[in-house]
Amino acid sequence: MVPGISAMFAAAAKLGAPLGHDFCSISMSDLLTPWEKIEKRIKAAAEADFITAIYNPLSQGRFWQLMRLKELFLEVRSPETPVGIARQVGREEENTEVIQLKDLDTSMADMFTVIIIGNSQTQKFENRMVTPRGYLSRKTDESSTGKVGRQIMNESFRTILQEVSFEGKSLAHIWVALHCIHTTADFQLNDFIDLKNNVVPALYEKFHSGNPPVIVTDVSMVTRGIRKAIAQKLGLQIKCYLDDERVKTVAEEKGITRSQAGIRLAVEEHPNAVFVFGNAPTALIELVKLVRNKKANPAGVIAAPVGFVNVQESKWQLKYGCPDIPAVFVNGRRGGSNVAATIINAILSWNEAKAMNPGEGL
Repeated sequence: MVPGISAMFAAAAKLGAPLGHDFCSISMSDLLTPWEKIEKRIKAAAEADFITAIYNPLSQGRFWQLMRLKELFLEVRSPETPVGIARQVGREEENTEVIQLKDLDTSMADMFTVIIIGNSQTQKFENRMVTPRGYLSRKTDESSTGKVGRQIMNESFRTILQEVSFEGKSLAHIWVALHCIHTTADFQLNDFIDLKNNVVPALYEKFHSGNPPVIVTDVSMVTRGIRKAIAQKLGLQIKCYLDDERVKTVAEEKGITRSQAGIRLAVEEHPNAVFVFGNAPTALIELVKLVRNKKANPAGVIAAPVGFVNVQESKWQLKYGCPDIPAVFVNGRRGGSNVAATIINAILSWNEAKAMNPGEGL
């Protein structure tokens, strides 16, 4: 007896570290096992997100089963899932390569081949494939929770895309509306979003320019909803003047609201900021006055104050009184701090929208 290792471990060693998480092996030979049972095993492995090593993938008499396996995996796995092909491992004819699941073909395999299909976490590095052990998903730091949050958001986006008609809408509109609907579960927001002057790509470029404009919000709740990780990465300053010691004094001296006073101070220090309104229509009205008096020239405005008094009027003042400013409007009485913040998040992640096909989802 000569001790050795299974072919899938030899193949895995050559391919990188694909078996880093739970895995299984399936033989495609139906000489002793009925194909119906083999197919059940394939479905179970695919649906359970197992890394799957495939033995005996192809023979002269079994020429179609591998493509059926590919079809079953594609029902639940991404087409970009890494797949390792290892042939004649340990022999002079040894050959390995890493492809994507969508490219798997019968011409790549024979009875001397072991195929390893990665799971949803497997990644390709050059011509190697690596599956993280899974500890990352249990960490509580912002990077790992952010990854899980993004997965949840993408799944929500897919649901929204199935339930809302975006026919005739621009990609920028769809991207902003998806974020707003995801935040509020209000599908009607699709009809209330209004974008002016190429606002989404224009502000995205400014935020990623290396010298981004300051973001000024009307209330502190907006600042808390903006994604911290990307804001820190870009060096964004996000300010709310309501807690500034000078606000109360200005408000009392001028007989105006604290929100108005905060905007006056903000314009003095940052006349070219991006102004984000999710609560106070009086603050938006104040900004319009300052723009029309040529004391402010905002890089952009998010107009999403919410409520019943002067809310619609404040948005109309900006829309018709300052028509050249890049702006996102949440028309009517709708809006809110959470909506305003999520619009900024949509703009910050505008590059991700290009990977989306509205007709098919993300």
